[in-house]
Amino acid sequence: MRVGCIQSVAVAARLRHLAISVPDVAAAQAFFEQAFGMTKAGDAGRGVYMTDGVMNVALLHFGGDPVVGVTEAGDGSEPFYGLYHFGMWVDDLDDASEQVEAAGAEHLRGRRPDEPNRYYEVKYRSPDGLIFDLTTSGWIGALRDPEGAESADSGDTS
Repeated sequence: MRVGCIQSVAVAARLRHLAISVPDVAAAQAFFEQAFGMTKAGDAGRGVYMTDGVMNVALLHFGGDPVVGVTEAGDGSEPFYGLYHFGMWVDDLDDASEQVEAAGAEHLRGRRPDEPNRYYEVKYRSPDGLIFDLTTSGWIGALRDPEGAESADSGDTS
């Protein structure tokens, strides 16, 4: 095995999204602003989206509700805090889905909607248990290509 060798893959994917479950969204937002200079990109249903100009970081509070792929309703587990999932911005969802499934990922939920301009993501679990999203429409505050390509202003590219 050669260290530092990058194996080529058929589908280009860009890490542009992290979702973190936090006990206090306002406190987490203040920390990300003060510690990392990130700015609020928008509101999420359960929290806020922060950005550094390239990456989207969702700070989410589930309040004891089930967390897809992590906890189930009524399972008696403690609230989950920490890295919930990451998201990959891909060029072709069908090709990327086929590739991750061939690599052993388990589909959890989501499908491409019939409306081409609607935001969507498809959730998977890796063989090691990591939850991740695939999307072609990006996330608010994330840049597809940092060299100056379009950003996802509202979670879609319409």
